[in-house]
Amino acid sequence: MISPDAGLPVDFPENLAGWLSQLEGRHPKGQAGIELGLERVRQVSEALGQQPFCPIITVAGTNGKGSTVAYLESILSMAGHKVGCYSSPHLLAYNERVRIGGRAVADAGLCAAFARVESARRQAGNVLLTYFEFGTLAAWEVFAQAGCEVLVLEVGLGGRLDAVNLYDPDLALVTTVDLDHQDWLGPDRESIGFEKAGIFRAGRPALCGDSQPPARLLDHAGRLGVPLQLIGRDFGFQKDDENRFEWRYWGKRADGSIQRRSLAYPGLRGAVQLKNAALAIAALDVLAPRLPVTMQAIRQGLIHVELPGRFQVLPGRPALVLDVGHNPQAVQVLAENLGTMGFFEQTYAVLGMLADKDVAGSIAALRGRVAHWFLTDLEGPRGLKAEALAEQVGRADPGIALSCHRSPAEALAAAQEVAGENDRILAFGSFYTVAGALQALGRA
Repeated sequence: MISPDAGLPVDFPENLAGWLSQLEGRHPKGQAGIELGLERVRQVSEALGQQPFCPIITVAGTNGKGSTVAYLESILSMAGHKVGCYSSPHLLAYNERVRIGGRAVADAGLCAAFARVESARRQAGNVLLTYFEFGTLAAWEVFAQAGCEVLVLEVGLGGRLDAVNLYDPDLALVTTVDLDHQDWLGPDRESIGFEKAGIFRAGRPALCGDSQPPARLLDHAGRLGVPLQLIGRDFGFQKDDENRFEWRYWGKRADGSIQRRSLAYPGLRGAVQLKNAALAIAALDVLAPRLPVTMQAIRQGLIHVELPGRFQVLPGRPALVLDVGHNPQAVQVLAENLGTMGFFEQTYAVLGMLADKDVAGSIAALRGRVAHWFLTDLEGPRGLKAEALAEQVGRADPGIALSCHRSPAEALAAAQEVAGENDRILAFGSFYTVAGALQALGRA
């Protein structure tokens, strides 16, 4: 077991930027490098002497993970619990991935945790870890040192073989199952559903927020004896017919059915957020005996939640919408949300995507709604060049106006040049696209 007070070898980086650069350099694809499997990360975890110390909620899913995690984090914090939250990827700073009580952990805390993980990695025989695996182990170290009372952990990719799945959850959540990362998770919803169901544990509760869960997910839960609750069957939500500003949640608890009425709409925009909020409330009801929350905490947690880049509408004219949606299901939801915003004369889209994404499928829901596509290069080994993106957009929407740019900032500036005050600019397609837009706007 590595002592937190062990002296640091001279070759350890001196600051967070140095640590992140070192971690990126260990994989040919940098922070985007993926090597699924738990054997290597388990070796280092054992060298660290990591042991469970509080309830764990693990959240997997194709879309909706970030919002659901944010609701859980916000409500539990409002209820007075010391919440450790691990999510990915980050928008602007790595620290966003590791939060305690809703606040990003400072550089010093992360560097100390990285040093302990690196020492354990060497002690275990110089085990090779990816950027994400190393960060996952370090996040646990941060939370353990801080004495967190509950952990909310977001799966990075899939579930079964993701580093987060090293830690046994007391409650497992699968938000949605749709096509994404097929090279890693399989070609269809059934394969992907099985991978996400890999976070289930025998006899421990689980929730699924997908209204049509794949059969393999259900079968896996059945084989493990998982008490699985499904949205629409065991819990759900309804809009208030008399008050368009309120909704209600219904669900089950060990002591019977429950209704939570007169709930204000969540702080995150979009109709899909009622489903994500309902999933979070259902999770809290399951864990109520161990992690009690009040109705006041639920109300305040839903209202005051913040999550940049999820249908984020910035004030001003022209209107500017930022969304990290990068697969067909997510962009379909984005399109539906755009339809609720009211009338705009033109919509201009700033789009940057990664090379392994379904470009045609992702933009299909926006066909005919965009006057001009401002396409941008994205950096990194997975980034798609604007010219390659233009070919796919042109095939998906023949004859549409488009232009290519070297960066999200340049593409956004070009869109701002032509957009009038009654128009709308949409920047989406990747965390990198939204981050670039935020930096260009001076919001970094």
